[in-house]
Amino acid sequence: MLVGLIRHGLTDWNAAGKIQGQSDIPLNEEGRRQAKRLAHRLQEEKEYRWDFVITSGLSRAQETGSIIAEALGIPLYDPDSRLMERAFGQAEGLTSEERETLWGKNWDELELGQEKDADIRKRALAFMKDLAERYPDNNVLVVSHGGLLAQLYIALYQNKYSERIGNLSLTILEKKEEDWQMQLYNCTRHLEEAIEEKK
Repeated sequence: MLVGLIRHGLTDWNAAGKIQGQSDIPLNEEGRRQAKRLAHRLQEEKEYRWDFVITSGLSRAQETGSIIAEALGIPLYDPDSRLMERAFGQAEGLTSEERETLWGKNWDELELGQEKDADIRKRALAFMKDLAERYPDNNVLVVSHGGLLAQLYIALYQNKYSERIGNLSLTILEKKEEDWQMQLYNCTRHLEEAIEEKK
């Protein structure tokens, strides 16, 4: 079983450096282009065959998943709320500068209504366990969010994989008995190739 973990495409809030959390911010045009580039890459790569796509319930993930599913000719399953981005409470909609002005550099250590790391890891791991039990013979594309994916990788691998999760990045995990083995991490080659083509 393979699971391809994808962070949704770019939004206006991403571009402005605002924390989105569970605010439902749609993809912008660049985000849609990014999704099409990854879809094209997945069509071209013959070593992987994907069976279906599942996303969080937020529109930026659902639209990303829809673009990919349509291009690959595979089903888009109903969203799973366990894939939702971390709730950031009062910090949602604010830039880094605005957060630091209001609460200081260590704003994320304050109680501002944000979801706890342990709770995010718990729901992310529960999703992965359920996925493996329900679809052990399928290869599944999962479209989620940077905060959730980062916490999932910490839960699975401690601090081995800690770089920032890029928009439309692809990570591939393979289920081997009880373990999830990392095959590819945070890869944005499809976006870099598009930049090269413009030069």
